[in-house]
Amino acid sequence: MQKVEHEGEVVTPGEVLGKATELKAGRGAYVAPHNNTVYASVTGLCRIVSPPPDSPDQRPIVDVTSHKMGVVPEPGSVVIARVTKVMAKMASADIICVNAKSVREKFSGIIRQQDVRATEIDKVDMHLSFRPGDIVKALVLSLGDARAYFLSTAKNELGVVSAESSAGATMIPISWTEMQCPSTGQIEQRKVARLGS
Repeated sequence: MQKVEHEGEVVTPGEVLGKATELKAGRGAYVAPHNNTVYASVTGLCRIVSPPPDSPDQRPIVDVTSHKMGVVPEPGSVVIARVTKVMAKMASADIICVNAKSVREKFSGIIRQQDVRATEIDKVDMHLSFRPGDIVKALVLSLGDARAYFLSTAKNELGVVSAESSAGATMIPISWTEMQCPSTGQIEQRKVARLGS
């Protein structure tokens, strides 16, 4: 029996697991008929299982077990995310931690204007709340559209936890709407997370 190099490794969708003449596709794997090759269909841990002794097909079975090793954002999870883009009605972010555990896959989040804070929602200016590169603490509301999670910073303890000023220094929060650059003294607007308590 040929040893598959991927065994015990994390594989991603579309990764070649072997030839269908030598391996049988199990869970999380499929055979492409045009080249008779077995591919992974999910991100997960690859393992090879021996066929039952009475099986007429004696090819080892390749399984890809999804998500057992990585954390996945779920509604109610508290996440840490890096803001990637700020638009008039929403900000996009890449989720880097879920409930204090780092993620192994890329998850995208969206903070909509109505989810930035709990009061005066109609007065929220996205460009004064977040900037690209800001690190925010947010609550997962739901899985939104286009595989992005809807995030909220409406609670006092949620919002920007770390931000870089235009001078490149890490800013210090001075109120729940402002952060100050320690090197230039310049004040920038943000939706700041209340630290402590």
